[in-house]
Amino acid sequence: MTEEISGLPTRRAALRLLDTVMRMGTPLDQATANATKGLSPPDRALAIAIAQETLRWSVDLDQLIDSKTKQPLPDDAKARMVLRLALAQILRLGTPAHAAIATALPLVDGGPRRLVHGVLGSLLRAEATLPALPSLPEAVMMRWHPVWGDDMIAGAQAALSEPPPLDLALRDPSSTQAWAERLGGVSLMPGHVRLPRGTAIEELDGYDEGAWWVQDLAASLPARLLGNGQGKRALDLCAAPGGKTMQLSAAGFTVTALDNSARRMDRLMANLERTQLNAERVNADVMDWKPAQLFDAILLDAPCSATGTMRRHPDVLQRIDLKAINNLAAIQSAMLDRAAQWLKPGGTLVFATCSLEPHEGEAQAEAFLARQPEYTTKPVTADELPIGVTANAQGHVRTMPPMLAEQGGLDGFFVARFLRAG
Repeated sequence: MTEEISGLPTRRAALRLLDTVMRMGTPLDQATANATKGLSPPDRALAIAIAQETLRWSVDLDQLIDSKTKQPLPDDAKARMVLRLALAQILRLGTPAHAAIATALPLVDGGPRRLVHGVLGSLLRAEATLPALPSLPEAVMMRWHPVWGDDMIAGAQAALSEPPPLDLALRDPSSTQAWAERLGGVSLMPGHVRLPRGTAIEELDGYDEGAWWVQDLAASLPARLLGNGQGKRALDLCAAPGGKTMQLSAAGFTVTALDNSARRMDRLMANLERTQLNAERVNADVMDWKPAQLFDAILLDAPCSATGTMRRHPDVLQRIDLKAINNLAAIQSAMLDRAAQWLKPGGTLVFATCSLEPHEGEAQAEAFLARQPEYTTKPVTADELPIGVTANAQGHVRTMPPMLAEQGGLDGFFVARFLRAG
């Protein structure tokens, strides 16, 4: 029976993951539970790794496949999906060719097995290789290159090529150096420790005592820009799973955390309990909810394309198109205008997106200021940012793939800080 082939269930799971992402447009994280059901933790991790490497290198894998077929296979053809998976294993994960082929052919039972075997054989005989860095999808290149230029594109390719290191945000920033030494990591600014990727999170010192939580350094910047919260009330919109809520609570704010997902709010609650931090939790839609009183500070880390997180979520470059970006930008505008009503005069509003799309960043901030005459930009200063990251001419923060590359890089983020007239 084909299921007796060692490793075949893992490859079937990887194929389900790839199909769900590339054909159906489902985020990889959401697809994982169903696609990997029944696998052991190591096999589940391998299935995810195979799918992720395939997604990172999909453009270049397709070029190899197309070089050995008389007629291009449809993008969503099972044969193309299986070939992508097999080549990613051989060329990126070091899987022996005979093992990759043995687990690939049963995946096309009843289909073009000879074609799959022939293409793999031709590429192996030709000693096919991948380029030094993965190519970006054409649609992504068309959006990014005219705006950001060659250096950003090269940085994005380098960022896409490997998963990122592990960043931790500390509950007590005054103990940064002690935790960096204790964990064997490096710190790029107070309250941050960076560790090599592949670290087992739950086994790290300080996890059980809630001394830190996982949060990319770029993702920690929006909450940092609200400063000390002693005696102040803050509203964290779209708060789950809670990284920024925990930052605000640790900074002394009395926090109201709002999110429309009950499942994600459960994660926020678990994170607060582990870190022994506090927040009022509200499960509601931003566009329906109204606060009983105004806030001193509001943080809106808005729903977005998340293209800035491609290092850890390479599927985002396959799933997101300009239509989705425009739809998300409209939601962000509506949320910004609603949040603007809930801030005290003299209060601070921070808007952020983990996106590399100007529609969801620079253009969004400019349009907000045009619509809301009570608001002005409160420029971000150098001492609020890691060394190597600077605010732009408008006083906003744009983190890009080339930034801090030698130290392990950053996710792509846009952050704007606005002040309401007193």
